[in-house]
Amino acid sequence: MKTRLTGYAFITPAMLLLLTFGVLPIAVAVVVSFTDMNLAGLGDWSRIRFIGTENYDELLRDGSFWQALGNTGLFAVMGVPTVIVLSMVIALALNRSQSRFFRLLRSFYFVPAITAIVAIALVWGYLFNTQFGLLNHLLSLVGIAPVQWLSDPVIVKFSVVLVAVWRGLGLNVIIFLAALQGVPKEYLEAASIDGASEWRKTVSIVIPLLRFAIFFVTITTVIAWLQFFDEPFVLTKGGPLGASTSISLFLYQKGFSASQFGYASAGSVLLFAIIAGITLIQLRLRRRDVEY
Repeated sequence: MKTRLTGYAFITPAMLLLLTFGVLPIAVAVVVSFTDMNLAGLGDWSRIRFIGTENYDELLRDGSFWQALGNTGLFAVMGVPTVIVLSMVIALALNRSQSRFFRLLRSFYFVPAITAIVAIALVWGYLFNTQFGLLNHLLSLVGIAPVQWLSDPVIVKFSVVLVAVWRGLGLNVIIFLAALQGVPKEYLEAASIDGASEWRKTVSIVIPLLRFAIFFVTITTVIAWLQFFDEPFVLTKGGPLGASTSISLFLYQKGFSASQFGYASAGSVLLFAIIAGITLIQLRLRRRDVEY
């Protein structure tokens, strides 16, 4: 009994933080989503009215909401597999050598993950610049006309995804590198004795042993891309014509720019439900994989 109480005492601070900054905000958002709370209502609670499901009804009829939701889905479809595959390939390449240069290269790949998003936006903004940007200059060398990287409604989607992929590789590379350290070298040595090539060892031994790491990276990456916000916000503010507006940016604009807190809370509840549903599906697939 004493041991059990000691364990509860150790986890109590973490549980309190989780309840305060995790569960409580969700509960508040659910309550606010059924009201007409706005900026004026923050100082006078008597102005806040309970309006039932009106926010949800209006949200489902809002074309901008569906555009933002579609953009987010497209960003996730483009970004999630790209980040996972590239980070795994980079980790496999870096893991093959233990030289000082490759150890330094590992740090190099992690730098974007810890760089301020404002600095990233400034650098990529110059790269994407239509008139004097480096990317268009390189294209001009091979006779290609300048590309409207951030002002074309179609190309802008690929532009913000490119920046997000570049920024998100570092953390996943570190996770895969850590998982690769746990692959038993005896398996690889036995496969080498049997004449297996590097490709065969990677496909038949290494990747299957990385299943848990792949599962973890997949869940965290999917959640991150469904909450995609930083790159569209700092690079395009959601433009042009809402082409790069993600669902998180849409909710930010409604909540803080238009001060429609009830409306934005309804959208955040729907986003939470979508993320929770997708995560539960992934957990179910993982459990089935473990059972078999």
